[in-house]
Amino acid sequence: MMPITNVVKQLLIINVILFGATHFVPVLTEYFALFYFDTPYFRAWQILTHMFMHGSLMHIFFNMFALYSFGSTIEHFWGGKKFLFFYISCGLGAAALHTAVNYYQVNSAIDILVSNGFTENSIFEVLNYGRNNYNPNWMQFLSHSQLEGLMSSYYPYSVGASGAIYGLLVAFAFMFPNAELALMFIPIPIKAKFFVPAILLIDLYSGFNGGSIFGTSTGVAHFAHLGGALMGFIMVLIWKKNEFNNMRWDR
Repeated sequence: MMPITNVVKQLLIINVILFGATHFVPVLTEYFALFYFDTPYFRAWQILTHMFMHGSLMHIFFNMFALYSFGSTIEHFWGGKKFLFFYISCGLGAAALHTAVNYYQVNSAIDILVSNGFTENSIFEVLNYGRNNYNPNWMQFLSHSQLEGLMSSYYPYSVGASGAIYGLLVAFAFMFPNAELALMFIPIPIKAKFFVPAILLIDLYSGFNGGSIFGTSTGVAHFAHLGGALMGFIMVLIWKKNEFNNMRWDR
């Protein structure tokens, strides 16, 4: 396996330190996780900081394992500056698509309520009164899925490096399409050019279905994954077209 590279090492350290810090100072989550932009909890810097926060030990373990496994190889060929620019850009792309989907869910429900006599001010007054708060009268005009979409988009926060990791997966598949990869729990080697698209299709299905392929709710921000992958795809495609892949920024 490729020796750990400098930027990857620094990213690992930052993520681990912040993960540990949130257990001693839980309020850090309030400041650094990504909240929906209309809530009182949103801060502009959360667009960046959320990608260094994680919700559980398994969450950070899998993300950091992927960062180590794929990131070091990519940084070795690209150089540290280009790799870091790509990594952060994919994290921002994840935040952008995740927020856009949440905006659509929230405003679709609000438009229905406004058309039925509620005012936007009264709606947000209820939403901002407390977390997971809603007016029972809304259920007369919103379907269960619409109300659930409103609540699940407005209140929960997003954390994790998964969007940036998905960008790295796309870059890896571009660079090493015939490299064989396997899921930890399904150790069947599959070429990267097939493995990565399959993972993305599962996320796309889960994002629209509101759960996993097994029919259970996961609480995973699937569109954040797809946003990171999409940003990674666009960047690698542009760099490949311009023959940027062969240039290291730190040479």
